Amino acid sequence: MNNRPQAQMVLPLTKIVKYLIIANVGIWFIFQVVIEGFLFPNLDLTLYFGLVPQLVFLDFYVWQIFTYMFFHASGDIWHLVFNMFTLWWVGSELEAKWGAKPFLKYYLTCGIGAGLIYFIGVLIYSGITGQVTPLQIPVIGASGAIFGLMLAYGILFGERQLLFMMLFPIKARYFIMLLAAIEVSMLLTQGIGGGKVANLAHLGGIVAGFIYLSVWTRINRNKRSGGTGSGSGKKSRLTLIVNNDKNNPKYWN
Repeated sequence: MNNRPQAQMVLPLTKIVKYLIIANVGIWFIFQVVIEGFLFPNLDLTLYFGLVPQLVFLDFYVWQIFTYMFFHASGDIWHLVFNMFTLWWVGSELEAKWGAKPFLKYYLTCGIGAGLIYFIGVLIYSGITGQVTPLQIPVIGASGAIFGLMLAYGILFGERQLLFMMLFPIKARYFIMLLAAIEVSMLLTQGIGGGKVANLAHLGGIVAGFIYLSVWTRINRNKRSGGTGSGSGKKSRLTLIVNNDKNNPKYWN
């Protein structure tokens, strides 16, 4: 048996990944470059569509827990480019394996879950420390959802060989562990409001993805063993079969 680590497959854009990239790039260009940048330069749309914990808690801007993941930093195109590149790189293979609908459900669950975990974490942190700044700063970006995708990729394709910093070969599972450790370290050293990157949202995407995959795997295991839902006759494709072969500050997510 050949146990040599496999290289990652290079896949074309799958349907949902393509639509997500179009949505993110379109929102960034139309709303943040054209409307916010040229037509109404004093308007900051991230106060309405980014995740601002204080507005969600006091003014019930609950849609922000969903919309924040489609907004990126208007002043730095690389925030958008990096997230969309990672979405294509990781997401296309997951969608090809799971199918369009299961992939979209997982992606949105990770993004919304990351937002909820960040929101709850900021409320607790601000209540304990008395700091109100994290409550007022918008969080934007798709990274929470993408970190959830990377978790799934590390589980399903753990033996894949990746290049860390484009130099050092590392298996996918250890790469994801390393990323998670870096996020934890940055969160502990900088705190929730101590840096420009919303590390808690990144970790929230990993936690949301882990919970989702754990629950879904248990449900499918029960179905296969004749437990709950075995009479439905419809098997989900979302299974974990590991394949070893402006001026206002914003937190970037």
